[in-house]
Amino acid sequence: MTDSSTSEAASWYRDSVRVELLPTPRLEGDVRADVCVIGAGVTGCSAALHLAEQGYKVVVLEAHDVGHGASGRSGGQILPGLGTDMDTVEQALGLSAARDIWEMSREAVRLTAQLVERHAIPCDLAWGYLHAAVKPRHVRELRAFQETMAHKYDYQALEWREGQSLREHVVTDAYPAALWEAEGGHLHPLNYTLGLARAAQQAGAIFHSHSPVTAVTKGEPARVKTAGGEVTADSVVVATNAYGIDLLPEMRGRIMRCANYMIATEPMSEQHAAQVLPKNDALADANFVLDYYRLSADRRLIYGGEVSYDGRPPKGLEARIDGKIRRLFKVLDDVEIAYRWGGDVAITLNRAPDFGRLAANLYYAQGYSGHGMAMAGLAGKLLAETIAGQSERFDVFAAMPHRRFPGGRLLRTPLLLLATHFYKLRDRL
Repeated sequence: MTDSSTSEAASWYRDSVRVELLPTPRLEGDVRADVCVIGAGVTGCSAALHLAEQGYKVVVLEAHDVGHGASGRSGGQILPGLGTDMDTVEQALGLSAARDIWEMSREAVRLTAQLVERHAIPCDLAWGYLHAAVKPRHVRELRAFQETMAHKYDYQALEWREGQSLREHVVTDAYPAALWEAEGGHLHPLNYTLGLARAAQQAGAIFHSHSPVTAVTKGEPARVKTAGGEVTADSVVVATNAYGIDLLPEMRGRIMRCANYMIATEPMSEQHAAQVLPKNDALADANFVLDYYRLSADRRLIYGGEVSYDGRPPKGLEARIDGKIRRLFKVLDDVEIAYRWGGDVAITLNRAPDFGRLAANLYYAQGYSGHGMAMAGLAGKLLAETIAGQSERFDVFAAMPHRRFPGGRLLRTPLLLLATHFYKLRDRL
């Protein structure tokens, strides 16, 4: 749920933190930095880490706590690709650039694993991912997707599952077929984000939490102001995603905030877990407004779905989510739901991530559209490369054309709601 309607303490992730940071005091006074990073989610923490490792003096400003946004509340699923299909990228940029972006999305997954290992981040990284069909139309679409990825992108990590071979991964009759992806997986998102922040601190980056940015003044150097002080920096990275929509006028309309909702059950026995996801895969269904779930390290079902664009939970939210879980897995009838929470993600109109520059020394990366757990880590690395003078890979993403959401400030949300209702109706067909 959005910040105004759900206590952050309700998240199971917050109650299972295993990473301790150095102090992150509120910014007081004026400081000088090579780079000021705004936002301490995966994008910002990754950028800070990669910059600090190259010797840059980095100051990170976070409005709340490190990992407060989607980086610390999501389903924790990591996989190659974007929030849109590769056809959208190919139509906009051509097949060669689309192949480059696809390979970089695979790199994003490998980078996640490398960072976890190199910095000993206790985030329960596990491998295996299911793209599940809900109806016959999805079966045809998944078959076509598998063929396209193999032939156009030389991607062979998608394996077909149906019948008994599918039940070996997920014990339900809800899905007629699925694609199993070896390169996908899942992790504890908040511990991962905190682990990146800890590594960045150890490399020399300075973090200031509870220091919301009130203004960014362009220039060389630029100035980033908070209520308690100001950072003067040669370069600025805006990594606020859904939580900084109104920070810069040029960013308005490029993304929309979208609330997603999650639950965590009580821990299950090994026998119960084996009747849900016996191979510990993550899963997402093929609906436009999709549901997704996985098991935690202590065998809780972490389940997410539903959507809101106006900051208010949908009517009957708890009953809908609970009903879906019970229909999927009869074995969970006697397992209590222990946590309910949610948070905002940022979506773009075409569901592709939006990277770019607002000035020669002012950069941003945002709009992962629910697909950012791995990609945001790569975005931070690409931002660091760009600031260091090697912008070629960042520019491949920055070339992606993005239109603003139509309707202006007052009509954007109603128009998006209308479009979503159409896709929800289509999901039922």
